[in-house]
Amino acid sequence: MLHCNMHTSLAIQFGLEDLLADLHHARRNHDLGRLALLAYCEVRGWARQAGKPDIAECAMTMFTENPSVSKEEFLAKIDRLITTLERQQQSYQQSRVQFPLAEAASSQSLAR
Repeated sequence: MLHCNMHTSLAIQFGLEDLLADLHHARRNHDLGRLALLAYCEVRGWARQAGKPDIAECAMTMFTENPSVSKEEFLAKIDRLITTLERQQQSYQQSRVQFPLAEAASSQSLAR
């Protein structure tokens, strides 16, 4: 069971890394449509899978309850969402440092 949870945890962490890379790329290119898609669909999906309902709710409400009236407001909300996800990534990285043996065991089993 621990082995299965470690794989799930790593998949969630890697999914977050990919999601952040996509968000940063879209943000740099001012791709508003892509940012909206990532925030509404991908962030919510990742957050649900990761057991982070607060992040999923935040991503949903930025479109359903408080839609942006300007490009600048939308980008500010996206920046806050990115910051929240980066904090989550940092906490994952800290837990990897605290439990290096579990990660090493997982890496060995992935190599097989």
